Amino acid sequence: MKITIESTSKIVELQTITGGKMQARIWEGTTDDGVPVHCFITRITPTIPKDDPRQKAFVRELRETRAPSPEIDVYPLKMIL
Repeated sequence: MKITIESTSKIVELQTITGGKMQARIWEGTTDDGVPVHCFITRITPTIPKDDPRQKAFVRELRETRAPSPEIDVYPLKMIL
């Protein structure tokens, strides 16, 4: 399966089963078949060398977000992993 996702401005707090907490940004997108998905991203990093010129572009683009869709409002502020 492949998905295409976009970063939103919505950040939620996730709670681990051991009681720890972490923040996750919600990304929205679709599968190749057009099924809508929400992803809770806690970490993301490129797998290219730090001196690669694409690093700066990656960081710049990672800061870009869009407003979340109304469907995202149904998630509680705290979710358990």
